[in-house]
Amino acid sequence: MNPDRRHPREQIVATMRRIYRCQMTTSSGGNLSIREPDGGIWITPARVDKGELQPADIVCMRPDGTNGGRHPPSSELPFHREIYRRRPDLKAIVHAHPGALVAFSICRLLPEIRVQPLTYAVCGRVAYAAYACTGSEQLGRNIAEAFATGADCVMLENHGVVVGGGDLLDAFQRFETLESVAQTLVRAATIGELQVLPADRLVERLPPDPGELAPAGPTDFEKELRAQICRFVHRACHRRLFTTTAGSFSARLGAEQFLITPRRQDRLELEPPDLVRATAEACEPGKHPSRTARLHAAIYRLNPEVGAVINAQPANAGAFCVTNAVFSTYTIPESYLVLKQVVKLPHACLVADADRIAAAVSLAGRPALLIENEGALVIGKNVPDAFDRLEVLEATAEALVLSRPLGSVVPMSSSAIEEMRRVFG
Repeated sequence: MNPDRRHPREQIVATMRRIYRCQMTTSSGGNLSIREPDGGIWITPARVDKGELQPADIVCMRPDGTNGGRHPPSSELPFHREIYRRRPDLKAIVHAHPGALVAFSICRLLPEIRVQPLTYAVCGRVAYAAYACTGSEQLGRNIAEAFATGADCVMLENHGVVVGGGDLLDAFQRFETLESVAQTLVRAATIGELQVLPADRLVERLPPDPGELAPAGPTDFEKELRAQICRFVHRACHRRLFTTTAGSFSARLGAEQFLITPRRQDRLELEPPDLVRATAEACEPGKHPSRTARLHAAIYRLNPEVGAVINAQPANAGAFCVTNAVFSTYTIPESYLVLKQVVKLPHACLVADADRIAAAVSLAGRPALLIENEGALVIGKNVPDAFDRLEVLEATAEALVLSRPLGSVVPMSSSAIEEMRRVFG
């Protein structure tokens, strides 16, 4: 969702559709805005179904206070105005009531973002604003004061969350990431003790700039592979296995080359030409591969039979990554057959510790890993095989999380495991 290519009306509608489709707001809840250089504010209208929002519904509040639209603006326009007044660096605002963040707001808690380096880097500082009536000037002052302290995300007491950004995509990705980690934290609270990273491990490590591969026209195989990766990346986003900022996907092109998702590019709008052809040390000119590129290269080097690699931070598997809880595949036959043994590695940097992580996976025995305070890693013979393994990993983690209120998990017996080994090899 490139803000440079879309009118503010279209940006707001496209962003609200994402939020609504992912069940992070209701038909009547939430509002978005974009501030123009002249001080005008584009904002969602009052009392218009968020699931049916159209570009013509978006309101433009001019600097002189007049309304350039067919609807009245959101009743919460006052706090948008006040935030922009206090924080001129912000150009867009997202306000909504997603489930996990509302849970934190009604418990009057801040979500702990020091559990994943990427989350910490994306969300910035999180602050709290005291309750005031919706749409009131007092609410605007409370929220704006919290933003004025340098916060990028503000939790509202008994209300929801407000997030600011340099543009609407920036604000949305910050909002989405905060809700994603909140979902993980809610699940983590039911299964184990939360593990927070020290400050020195929260710094997002990026690899050195790669060299340049010689230009080469894509073969028919590469074209087909690019399209296939994009389809599965989009599916991962729709199934909330990826967010628009988190999650990397690659597939082998040859002995050394592979295709991989680009760094920090909107996954939902990823197109085949956006993927990066890369090796361990180089990539297509002018592109920036995911920070996991060297890790994926090391996995391909050590495992000639591996055709695809995925890193992800889905909520349920993520809950096991940020706690001391033990993950088991002895739940149902699918889990054991697809995942085999899932090992949890102590916290490792996906960039600096790439070789150590790569040495821990194998298609025969350990096709899936959980990395403390980082997320999940899965490998497969090809793209569909790796994606299926990620889905099974998250489904197994969800079942384990949901079982906690019911009682103790009864694993499959050793005789059942042995039988599967005999039958399925």
